[in-house]
Amino acid sequence: MPRVVVTGMSAVTPIGNNLEESWKNLLEGKSGVDRLTRFDCTGYASQIAAEIKDFDPVLYMHPKEAKRMDRFCHLAVAASRMLIQDSGISPENMDMDLCGVILGCGLGGLETIEEFHSKLLKSGPRRVSPFYIPLLIANMAAGQVSIMTGTRGPNLVTTSACASGLHAIGYAYSDIKLGRARAMITGGVESTITPMAVSGFSAMKALSTSNDSPQQASRPFDRDRDGFVIGEGSGLLLLEDLESARERGATIYAEVTGFGASGDAYHITAPDDSGQGMALAMKQALREAKTTPEQIDHINAHGTSTSLNDLTETKAIKEVFGRHAYDILLTANKSMIGHTLGAAGGIEGVFSVKSLHHGHIPGTINLDNQDPECDLDYCGRGSIKRNINYALCNSFGFGGTNCCILFKKFEE
Repeated sequence: MPRVVVTGMSAVTPIGNNLEESWKNLLEGKSGVDRLTRFDCTGYASQIAAEIKDFDPVLYMHPKEAKRMDRFCHLAVAASRMLIQDSGISPENMDMDLCGVILGCGLGGLETIEEFHSKLLKSGPRRVSPFYIPLLIANMAAGQVSIMTGTRGPNLVTTSACASGLHAIGYAYSDIKLGRARAMITGGVESTITPMAVSGFSAMKALSTSNDSPQQASRPFDRDRDGFVIGEGSGLLLLEDLESARERGATIYAEVTGFGASGDAYHITAPDDSGQGMALAMKQALREAKTTPEQIDHINAHGTSTSLNDLTETKAIKEVFGRHAYDILLTANKSMIGHTLGAAGGIEGVFSVKSLHHGHIPGTINLDNQDPECDLDYCGRGSIKRNINYALCNSFGFGGTNCCILFKKFEE
């Protein structure tokens, strides 16, 4: 089977409208969380969010096209444009029949649903646009990216709640390993900072209500964590078989060596508090990569800043790595970018590859009073320069779905 490598990266996040800006701010510990501005949040329990600032979709597409897309598609197309530029892939050096798109998206065009539902109730069915359905369906992210980039290979969206983006990377990796494609645009996208989303998550008591201190609200593994902060964004990778990458002289950032997926078979929202399901996914990724637990240097944790998730993930890591768990450097990007839901695994996968490529692990901010039961090294003292060879990225979602991807520093 071919080796699979990463030859392109891009991101649009609450801390930067491109990858380099996002990475710089991540290493500097800058928070993208602030007072929610997308709608009037008066009366809402949670009034904070990690919004993308000053994003203009017209920089990446024609205004007419932009009007026919929900915001989540704007972010996906923008990230894909930047990915193509970074990777240098083109019809001249790649058979586009063998290049596909698999993106993760948890909720799709919720903003569109809310807008046209309101129009329907106020003005009747004639006010519903013929573009309503194409605007909202989650697979349109992959469809629009395919149209914009000319890729004709496998094309779909994975929807597995907050694991969607990382599942997309895993299945894109699998398609290349199995010879179904030579290159895949993959990752995650989400933009659902809407009244219904905030109301729904608030009703579940899942969101932080630290409204008076937005930038300190997202605090994974901290004793005083009180829920996640909703965010938005897109993070994409170009995966490619090694032979293809060599043929076109591509820059190789890292290698993908393992993919693990599992189910808790436990509860619709709460993780199995034993951590067995999460641990199973991590073990599968290590087994596929023929890698021992002691070889892992870094874990990009799911780290949502919710009580159960952070504790359960810590238990699962201890189950998999034993005493070595205390030697691994973990980080929780959500402390700065919030929880971007279906985009989380895509963005955090990109940051995992950046850590490998640059030998620099971002810190976890707001870890002021570390939970005694979350007693691993989450880099709460700030970013750390460290040469690392293996980085594991975790994503877990409602329904008890778990996903892990293992990245390795590339060696010939």
